[in-house]
Amino acid sequence: MDSGVRADSAILTDAMSAVSWGSIAAGAIVTSAVMLPLLALGAGLGLSSISPWADMGVSASTFKVAAGIYLVLVAVMSSAIGGYLAARLRTKWIGVHTNEVFFRDTAHGFIAWAFATLISACLLGAATTHLLGGAAAGAGAAASQTTASANPAQIYVDRLFRPGAAAAQPAGTSAGASPGGAASPTNGRGERAEVLRLWTSSALQSGGLSAGDRTYVAQLVAARTGLSQADAQKRVDDVIVQAKAAADQARRGAAKLAFWMTAALLFGAFAASLAAVEGGQLRDGTWNERRLVARPW
Repeated sequence: MDSGVRADSAILTDAMSAVSWGSIAAGAIVTSAVMLPLLALGAGLGLSSISPWADMGVSASTFKVAAGIYLVLVAVMSSAIGGYLAARLRTKWIGVHTNEVFFRDTAHGFIAWAFATLISACLLGAATTHLLGGAAAGAGAAASQTTASANPAQIYVDRLFRPGAAAAQPAGTSAGASPGGAASPTNGRGERAEVLRLWTSSALQSGGLSAGDRTYVAQLVAARTGLSQADAQKRVDDVIVQAKAAADQARRGAAKLAFWMTAALLFGAFAASLAAVEGGQLRDGTWNERRLVARPW
């Protein structure tokens, strides 16, 4: 008689699905719904804490660390709520071993976190695409009149051709004269476009202008600004160093952001799994005075 009851219980257990997609979807939706307002709140707090004025607001390094820590806390809180609900809302299994129930609760929390991550990525990606599309459409008229913001490297070209203190042209020398003294076939705009092409092709590929390009650009700078060849060469070298420093700073900033994002995802996954275990214990009535006890089966 007892063996028949156990057999029926085993058949019932095998017929039940080990994954409750309804509770997982509920936990994932709650995770995303909690995360988005918290991120918006963090953006507001961050914008209110910084200032373009000197000696006002938090420093850049403090802001980056605080933003990273806040991102991790948001991931932990939202993931914990979603994981807890994913396990607490699941139907109680009958006749399943306690270790298997523990694993399934943990898996439900982890799957809910993964589902919420995909939902949040899709929502944020769609919102970002919409905002960028609107900004591009609004700036279309202005972009057709000026190309100053078309290429970030143009700021360095501006620094190269900035007139120096001794920018007075020698007598008989026109502003558009070539480095060798002959009339240049291009005007100043053509020279700037040429230097911009050299900058974007050579500097981005090899990290800096080649020796021949540096000498040629220095000759153009000397002819356009009235600087000596040595001063023009020094200006070219200084601007290249500034460009490399800015690129390196952007690279380090992107790397730190990637590390914080990775930490937030990992802590979120752990929080969702751990909260799902607690939700499962409370669902089955085995959470006794904050001490895990074995489930009867």
